[in-house]
Amino acid sequence: MAFELAVLEGVLERITYANEDNGYTVARVDTGRGGGDLLTVVGSLLGAQVGESLRMEGRWGSHPQYGKQFTVENYTTVLPATVQGIRRYLGSGLIKGIGPRIAERIVDHFGLDTLDVIEQDARKLIEVPGLGPKRTAKIAAAWEEQKAIKEVMIFLQGVGVSTSIAVRIYKKYGDASISVVRNQPYRLAADVWGIGFLTADRIAQAVGIPHDSPERVKAGLQYALSQSTDQGHCFLPEEQLISDAVKLLQVDTGLVIECLGELAGEEEGVVRETVPGPDGQPVTAVYLVPFHRAELSLAAQLLRLLRTEEDRVPAFRDVDWDAALGWLAGRTGAELAEEQRQAVRLALTEKVAVLTGGPGCGKSFTVRSVVELARAKKARVVLAAPTGRAAKRLSELTGAEASTVHRLLELKPGGDAAYDRDRPLEADLVVVDEASMLDLLLANKLIKAVPPGAHLLLVGDVDQLPSVGAGEVLRDLLADAGPVPAVRLTRIFRQAQQSGVVTNAHRINSGAPPVTRGLPDFFLFTEDDTEEAGRLTVDVVARRIPAKFGLDPRRDVQVLAPMHRGPAGAGVLNGLLQQAVTPARPGLPEKRFGGRVFRVGDKVTQIRNNYEKGANGVFNGTVGVVTGLDADEQRLTVRTDEDEDVPYDFDELDELAHAYAVTIHRSQGSEYPAVVIPVTTSAWMMLQRNLLYTAVTRAKRLVVLVGSQRALGQAVRTVSAGRRCTALDHRLSGATAR
Repeated sequence: MAFELAVLEGVLERITYANEDNGYTVARVDTGRGGGDLLTVVGSLLGAQVGESLRMEGRWGSHPQYGKQFTVENYTTVLPATVQGIRRYLGSGLIKGIGPRIAERIVDHFGLDTLDVIEQDARKLIEVPGLGPKRTAKIAAAWEEQKAIKEVMIFLQGVGVSTSIAVRIYKKYGDASISVVRNQPYRLAADVWGIGFLTADRIAQAVGIPHDSPERVKAGLQYALSQSTDQGHCFLPEEQLISDAVKLLQVDTGLVIECLGELAGEEEGVVRETVPGPDGQPVTAVYLVPFHRAELSLAAQLLRLLRTEEDRVPAFRDVDWDAALGWLAGRTGAELAEEQRQAVRLALTEKVAVLTGGPGCGKSFTVRSVVELARAKKARVVLAAPTGRAAKRLSELTGAEASTVHRLLELKPGGDAAYDRDRPLEADLVVVDEASMLDLLLANKLIKAVPPGAHLLLVGDVDQLPSVGAGEVLRDLLADAGPVPAVRLTRIFRQAQQSGVVTNAHRINSGAPPVTRGLPDFFLFTEDDTEEAGRLTVDVVARRIPAKFGLDPRRDVQVLAPMHRGPAGAGVLNGLLQQAVTPARPGLPEKRFGGRVFRVGDKVTQIRNNYEKGANGVFNGTVGVVTGLDADEQRLTVRTDEDEDVPYDFDELDELAHAYAVTIHRSQGSEYPAVVIPVTTSAWMMLQRNLLYTAVTRAKRLVVLVGSQRALGQAVRTVSAGRRCTALDHRLSGATAR
C-alpha cells in the first residue's frame, strides 16, 4: 500500500546545512503557527532561497537529537501572501539590488501589491523614496533572471544538480539552457566549470541518452584524459587510457577502441603519437589537442630562442668578466661564489638558461647580480613569477618592478595573451622566478612572448613539487641530454647554515630526518592521534605562535596540510581556524554559501582559473582577504595578494575557499614568515619527501611540525613515485641530436 505524501507550507527562514554536490539540505521553516517556533525540514531543497514561501511534499519523522522533522521529497515555491512574508522574501537577498532596507521601503509603499508591481510594471518602483531609474531597471532585470533561473532549477531538480551549478548553466546558455541540457548534456562538462563528466553523465541518463552511445564514450575518454592532466600528466599511454575508460564507462573494450579511433580523427578530439614513456620505453601517447599543441609549440619556441643569431644583450659577448664582477662586488658589497659567477655568465651569454638550487644557496643574490649587470649595460629587464607573492619578493630583491606571468602577458577573457609571437614583449632579458610552478600551458604562453635575441633566465628549485597544472617544465629543461644550459647551486652559505629551517630543508631533501630539538626556529609538537593533532595545530596558530613570536595568526602564519580531507586536513582545519581567528561577531557581515560561511576579514583563495575576473584574470591559488560584503548588491569583495580588489557575486562563491589552511600543493611559489605543518598517519599515501621539503621551504623564519614521529619518518623516507607523462625533454633532446 502506497503512503500518501504529507503537505507542509512555510517560509524558508534559514539553511543550516547544504551539500553543494547533491542538494541535500537541512533548513528551518516558519509554518506561521505563531510563537516564533521553527520546524526542521531535510531533503533536496535545490534552488530554494531564504525568504521564499514553499509548498513541500514529504513525510513526517523524528530525529533523536533534533526532534520532529519533515523529510522533503519535492517542493514548489509559492509567492508569499502576507505583507510580512513579502518583506522577508524581498529582503532575503534573492533579488540583486534589494536588501532588507530597500525591501522595507518598497513594501511600506505598495503593501500586498508589491510583487504584482515588480512583475507587471516595475517602472512604478521609482515612486519609492531613494529608488532611482537605474536601480529600478536593475531590480526588474534581476527579477526576470531569477524567474528564468527558477525554470532551469526545477528542470534540473530531478537530476540532483546543485543550485550554484544550475545558476552557472543559466549564465552560460541563457534561454537555451534547457535545450542544451536535454539534447547535448555532455557539452556541460566541457563548457561549465564545476560540471565534470560524472554530473553530465547523470543528466544524460535522466534525459534518456543510451549507456553505450558513442557520444557518451567519447565524452568519457576526454574526461579520463582531462582527469590525468589534473594529476599533472600531459598525455596517457593508450593502453592505460582504454583501461581507465572501460572501468569508468562500464562498456565493452571494443567500443572504447572504436570511439578512440573516431576521436583521433576529429579536429578538437585527441592526438596519438609514439613517444618515450616515463620509463624510457616507446608508448603510444594520447593527448588532448591543447596539450599536444602546447608541448610542440614550447619545444619549438625554446629551440628558436636558443638557435637565433640575434643577441639583444651583445655587451657580454667579449666583456672582461673579472672587471665586471669586481664592479658588481663593489656595488653589492659581496663577492659571488664560483658557481654563482658561472650562473651569472651563463644568464648573460646564453639565450636560455636555468638556475636551480635549494634554500640558502644564493639563488636570490645570483638573480640580483644578473639584473644589476644587465641594467648597467642599459638592457631592458622584465621580471616575472607565477604568483603575486613570488612577484613581490622578486621586486623587493632586485629593486625593480616584477609582475605575475598572467599580468605580464595581459591575459584576456578566454585566456589569450596580449603578448605572443606576433607581438613580443619589449625585453632584452626576461627573468622568471619560482619556475618549478610553470605548467605546460602557461610556459608555452610565456616563451611565445619572448622576442628572438632576448635572454631568458628560469630560476627555481627543481626538488620542490612540480606545477599544479600539467607538465614538469623545469625538470624537463634540466634533462641530461637537453640543449638548455643550467647551473645548480649546491653550496649553503654560512649565514644560511645558522637557520634551522634551511639546514632541515636540506636534510629532508637528502633523506635525513630533520633536527627538531634545540633550534630556535624549528619545532615538532608530537601527537599521534590525528584529531588531537588537528586541534593542537589550531592552538599553535591561534595562541602559541602569537604569544611566543608576536606573529599575526592571519597575516603571518600559514597552515600547510598534506591533503584536503581528514581530521587534520585543510578542509577541517579551515573551519576550526576560522572559529579561532575570525569568529562570528555581532555587526560583522557574513554570507553562508553551501556548507561554508564567509566573513569580512576571512583569508580566502581562488580555486579555479577565471579569465573573466579582475584586470587580467584571477588564477587558481591566488590568495586574498575578504574586505567587503554587500547584502543589497549580493557581492563580496576580495583584496588579493596583488593588491587588486576583485568582486564576487554571491552565486560565484564556490570559486573561493578559505585559506587559513591550504594544501602544500597550493602553497607553491608563496613564502610566509611562519608555517605550521600537520604530519599525521591519516595522510599516509601523500607523505613524500618533496611534499615535506616544499612545505618547509615556504617558511622564512619559523617551522612548526605537529603530528607523529612515524608519519614524519614516512615522509622523509618516501621518494615521489614515478615521473609525470610528458615528452618535452624528448622533443628538445631529439632536436639537438638532429
